[in-house]
Amino acid sequence: MRRKELLYEGMMLYEENHSAFFQQRDDAVRRKELSPLQKCTAAIRQLAYGVSADHLDEYLRMGESTTIRCLLKFCEYGVEIFGDRYLRNPNADDVQRLLQMHNERHDFPGMLGNMSEINFTVNDTTYTKDYYLTDGIYPEWVTFVKAFPCPEDPKRKLFKERQESARKDVERAFGVLQSRWAIVRGPARYWYRKKLKQIMLACIILYNMIVEDEGGHVINWYNEEGDEPAQPIHDSNRGFQDYLRTNSELRDTQVHHQLRVDLVEHIWGQYNNNL
Repeated sequence: MRRKELLYEGMMLYEENHSAFFQQRDDAVRRKELSPLQKCTAAIRQLAYGVSADHLDEYLRMGESTTIRCLLKFCEYGVEIFGDRYLRNPNADDVQRLLQMHNERHDFPGMLGNMSEINFTVNDTTYTKDYYLTDGIYPEWVTFVKAFPCPEDPKRKLFKERQESARKDVERAFGVLQSRWAIVRGPARYWYRKKLKQIMLACIILYNMIVEDEGGHVINWYNEEGDEPAQPIHDSNRGFQDYLRTNSELRDTQVHHQLRVDLVEHIWGQYNNNL
């Protein structure tokens, strides 16, 4: 517990140095205003317990509007300061590690949950896009692999069991985030999507900080490959044509059904090999 307290204290120090809002100042009659500890505590308690802003007025001696502002500023500056490190896209090594992990654990090759360009072969068919495991509400796109609603033959029954089991990993990951930061679990109290997005990103950043603090982080978080930042597309017609091509590839229902058939055969073969 002490390690997490030190973690929050360090983040509070970053926030204090980043913005004058979290610095303690004197008011018009030279009295000390709210301290950085009070402001950051107000924000973290709202994130962690999902309480309303007026719930903290007696505990922190802070008005409702100020408490809300502390939360929004804390999330905004947290994303600005730590977003590049804790919200980065996976690099090539991360992608390969995640693909291997999913394949070894669930027998689903090419399943990552990220729209990166990869190549994998299943049932002697090569695919160039990874995919998500989804339920039946999603459309029949290349990057969505759905379970069969009411399978009857043994192959499809086995596929449904494995697909739903692997899908639970993602659901459990979001459940852990909800249990850690109750504000994600409860109803939204703010109207603007930008504010809701910053609150969600701040919770993910804090969670990733805890994972890193406990030793489960990804080593070398910076861009190892020295990739240049994306440059704006000057040829607007070419960019639009690329968009149309990619969109058409993603909506290819024939590839969608073929991938599921190949995965059914692959998992059935793996099952028989393990008997």
